[in-house]
Amino acid sequence: MEHHGTNRRDFLKLGSAATAVTAISWNASSYAAIPGANDRVRVGIVGCGDRMKQALIPSFQQHAKDKNFEFAAVSDIWNRRRDEGVAYVQKICGNTIATARNNEELYDRKDIDAVLIATADFQHAQHGVQAVRAGRDAYCEKPLADTIEDAHAIREAVKQTGKVFQVGTQRRSTPSYQKAYEYIRSGQFGDINMVEMTWNVNQPGRWRRPDVVPLLKEQDTDWKRYLLNKPYQAFDARKYLEFRLFSPFSSGIPDQWLVHQIDTVHWFSGYPHPRSVVANGGIYQWHDGRTNWDTLTAVFDYGPLDDLTKGFQVVYSSRQTNSAGGIKELYYSNAGMLDMDKQRVSPEGGLTARSAAEMKMQPNQLKSFALSENVAAAETSANTGADPMTSANMLNWMECVRSRKTPNASIDAGYSHSLALCMTVAAMKTGQRVTFDDKTQQLVIGGKKGA
Repeated sequence: MEHHGTNRRDFLKLGSAATAVTAISWNASSYAAIPGANDRVRVGIVGCGDRMKQALIPSFQQHAKDKNFEFAAVSDIWNRRRDEGVAYVQKICGNTIATARNNEELYDRKDIDAVLIATADFQHAQHGVQAVRAGRDAYCEKPLADTIEDAHAIREAVKQTGKVFQVGTQRRSTPSYQKAYEYIRSGQFGDINMVEMTWNVNQPGRWRRPDVVPLLKEQDTDWKRYLLNKPYQAFDARKYLEFRLFSPFSSGIPDQWLVHQIDTVHWFSGYPHPRSVVANGGIYQWHDGRTNWDTLTAVFDYGPLDDLTKGFQVVYSSRQTNSAGGIKELYYSNAGMLDMDKQRVSPEGGLTARSAAEMKMQPNQLKSFALSENVAAAETSANTGADPMTSANMLNWMECVRSRKTPNASIDAGYSHSLALCMTVAAMKTGQRVTFDDKTQQLVIGGKKGA
């Protein structure tokens, strides 16, 4: 997402215009005028692992009948996962599902209109490029890309093909986050001047697959296809199934958790990427062969972009070794705090009358209120076993496949979180301050350009 001098106030005006366009009612005749709008959309599955089966498939099924979508095929390079995936989908859907040993076979089929992609972190961008270049719309899990080259490639492919592409940063389709976005955009909150984020668990088994790793044999999959554009290395079942623990297949915490929360920062603030990132951490507890950190602290500097916008800082901390603090997203202005965990706005920390009087200023404190009394109930009302946030994002994608509108978690939003992710990973690897050159769209590490 190139900024080209657009300030935050311009962004808010553009956002209001976009909201107005989105709100236009599509009547029956305009909807029917869309080519294939009344035809069944047949969807292929790319990668049938845990995320696909536990989240994407249930969310898809929740809306499939109403939106006239159905699964048509499963593509997975591991024969066991492919066969189990087909059996699982056929059981819950009731229709016959085709199999594909790889994505080339999948896209050779003429009955596939769109795909759901839930493969290893490093594969998302490449599999997304392959999908849209093959003429298919796609729902693709996050992170969108964890290298600058892949981020450029997928954004270019989506822009050139015009396919509908939804990224799995599902906060953008979640009512409570949409309410928070509207509130911040209204100006009532004031300028964001600080954001604190945590994602803490205490799970030695997180991202481990000890029961499944022994089942994977090299002859039962296609290791070279798995590696895609990564340098060749010997087959390793752990790096295949526990990829989140091993670089370069994932960065772990940043790929999995950081992107969700930093994406929200970009959405709420209008900033396309950080100005700089510094980070440190390490493997402090779980010495189980992993190469990715179990503890991370990163600090992001945003702006100011120009004379009309004020900058702010984001402090992000995450650990897999102690769950205290849990998952938090706290936004601060001079007048108070927005707590996305509690979904409340409060005057906490705002400028009090006593402190203001010392400088002959007016106090500045927000009124305390819930974002919406009904949001929490709406987000937990799904009765199909689907995760409400993923379900809402899936529904938005299905509707956009029909209408050809831009999804909530667009390619530009995905590109922005990819930039923050790549900057974070570079800061972790080098220990240096990382910035971004808007003209060249490249990282600058310690004053030197590089990826």
